[in-house]
Amino acid sequence: MSSDAGRGADLAGGFALGTFSRPGAPTRFPGLVVGDRVLDLRAGPRAVASTRDLLADWDAALPRLSALAADPAGEWLELAGLRVHAPVEPRQVVQAGMNYRTHVLDLVVAHAAADDPRDPAEIRAEAAARMDARPPGDPVLFLGSPTAVAGPFDDLVLPGYSTEHDWELELAAVIGRPAFRVGRDEALGHVAAYTIANDVTTRDLVMREGTPGMDWFRSKNAPGFLPTGPFLVPAAAVGDPMGLHVLLTVNGTTMQDESTKDMLVDVAGLVSAASRTLRLLPGDLLLTGSPAGNGKGRGRMLRPGDVMAGSITGLGEQVVRCVAEPAGWTGEPA
Repeated sequence: MSSDAGRGADLAGGFALGTFSRPGAPTRFPGLVVGDRVLDLRAGPRAVASTRDLLADWDAALPRLSALAADPAGEWLELAGLRVHAPVEPRQVVQAGMNYRTHVLDLVVAHAAADDPRDPAEIRAEAAARMDARPPGDPVLFLGSPTAVAGPFDDLVLPGYSTEHDWELELAAVIGRPAFRVGRDEALGHVAAYTIANDVTTRDLVMREGTPGMDWFRSKNAPGFLPTGPFLVPAAAVGDPMGLHVLLTVNGTTMQDESTKDMLVDVAGLVSAASRTLRLLPGDLLLTGSPAGNGKGRGRMLRPGDVMAGSITGLGEQVVRCVAEPAGWTGEPA
């Protein structure tokens, strides 16, 4: 799906980065987005092949991109005439589970066994007590597959093995400087940009009967289950990531409508915690968790024909249409 005019109009700061292709041309290229125009960054003396190349030398790239954004010269393209792909190809996708207080409480109630003798208020209160007892700065983290990453306007194939596919719109931090065992006070210095991710989840595969724990692998990594973008917006333009508005609608009806203030562990804490184990690399995505309003708590899952529109303050909007799994599907994008 090509971008619509105006996709770049509500971005924080003066510019953003993305990955694009021309109609009928398979080759993707990194582009600088200013308003409704895109500058192909493969040209010039400091040409780069991908946005990940820019992130790998972000301290040098940022001032150069700022200068290019202010210069009308060059071969600027109309954003509306380009296909918008996921803005970066991450080597690692780190995900934070159960990181929004209200979301966790809603899901605990929704997942309660049918024969649970407790009423919903009691279940909610006990879950809140357990959350409050959790050590601060100790998030639940797990890895997602980069192969689940899809474009922000691509169709989403709903696998036929379930009818319980759910939405989870999230703020994603994009790593610039490599991070390994960094403290929370320095953690945000390793974040180059932010983008939007929708961590689609198959709810009936999260919990396996007779098996302890949660199966994040089966429930979250189907092809296209991580629509990402549309763009990378520099962290300096976004400012404080803990006061952003997360909004997701399905067919025009508001489902998620929350502030990032509801996170249990903030972005700095998540980056620091992830870096205790992993060496985070330029272009890696760190998903920060999903706020309340998911389909599981509403008793309403995704169906073919549904259209999800997700936005976060200053980061633009992604629009994803759901389609049924076609016969003989090979896992290729719809």
